Amino acid sequence: MQLSDMEWLAEADGRAQGTILKRLDQGTAERLEREWAFLARPAQLAPEGDWRIWLMMAGRGFGKTRAGAEWVRGIAEGDPAARIALVGATLGEARSVMVEGASGLLSVAPWWARPIYAPALRKLTWPNGAEARLFGAAEPESLRGPQFSHGWADEIAKWAGGEAAWHNLMMGIRLGDASGSGPRVLATTTPRPVPLVRALVARSGGDVIVTRGATVENAGNLAPGFVAAMAESYGGTRLGRQELDGELIEEVEGALWTRDLIEACRVRHVPGALARVVVAVDPPASAGGDACGIVVAGLGGDGRAYVIADASVEGMRPEGWARAVAAAAMVHDADRVVAEANNGGAMVESVLRAAEEKMPVKLVHASRGKSARAEPVAALYEAGRVAHRGAFPELEDQMCGLLAGGGYVGPGRSPDRADALVWAMSELMLTKRGEARIRGM
Repeated sequence: MQLSDMEWLAEADGRAQGTILKRLDQGTAERLEREWAFLARPAQLAPEGDWRIWLMMAGRGFGKTRAGAEWVRGIAEGDPAARIALVGATLGEARSVMVEGASGLLSVAPWWARPIYAPALRKLTWPNGAEARLFGAAEPESLRGPQFSHGWADEIAKWAGGEAAWHNLMMGIRLGDASGSGPRVLATTTPRPVPLVRALVARSGGDVIVTRGATVENAGNLAPGFVAAMAESYGGTRLGRQELDGELIEEVEGALWTRDLIEACRVRHVPGALARVVVAVDPPASAGGDACGIVVAGLGGDGRAYVIADASVEGMRPEGWARAVAAAAMVHDADRVVAEANNGGAMVESVLRAAEEKMPVKLVHASRGKSARAEPVAALYEAGRVAHRGAFPELEDQMCGLLAGGGYVGPGRSPDRADALVWAMSELMLTKRGEARIRGM
């Protein structure tokens, strides 16, 4: 079966695949069932083109180990001269995961091309003569000296040897030629913002190809209900975005908020009833459809402020975002709508009242920069006086991009969501309030 036929069959629906498989003799069907090009998802297949490093950075359960083992298997079966380095975080993990694991090299190998495994020698040898040797990144000096045509580096974000092990590995990848038979390295990892991963991502587009993926993409091969349970427990949190969605979430040096600080302030429920609720609005600077920050927060009976919704909208004209504000105020039974009025205060108020005549609007004016206004609010977080009910990824990304002393390096042109949050917290926690009323959540 030629590659074009294989690609067509891999993309066919289950009924078409079943019909074709029934027509094949037993030997051909058995080989096809072991053919990775037939079984894999596109993101699990090696990219085309001229590359030296393939970084597969994806969530847990994505199928990284299987992809790595199949990549090595394909190289070994196709090139008798292949000399492959298998590097795990430790030598024990290289053995238990990369070789002996449920998705490791011994499991994916067909009976007709099964390598001989010599654990004591830390070596696999294929029938055609291709070889692979095992290493642990915790012992980076063990990689000094040997030379290879290919390497598979697993979970590089947790390597204790880190950059030392990686550099020794790369200096040993010096066999083969540029035709695709080497030298090449596949690095599989769950993303963490360690220096090694960050450096490889920064080289993307040159000799480094980056493949990203999420756990949900492999849901069909995971236990029923696993993906839903993980989303319920960790969806939107830093841990979930990193370990499930495969996002590389970096800390910004000098930011007013850190990821750890926000995670420490996260709760699943608000205890009791809220005494006061405000909807804070950071209107767009123009009427051309820029983002409008809309954040809902409430004051708990315990004296703590709770962020309960991020209702921000993008790409809307004034009447559109004003309706979104009115809807948020109605849904959450808000006592007050606080709107920044620096960019046309009269227009902001008129637009909001046009959307809802009885909306309790309070206009506020910014006399200081965004970072200066945010600093006392960040201090409230550090004191444990603010919590997030649930996760608000886009808002939290902006918060972690505001710099102490001024400046913004987060996503988007402006921290509109974070600015709305600051106005909400300022109204609830940093100004004198009138009599509050109690309502249920």
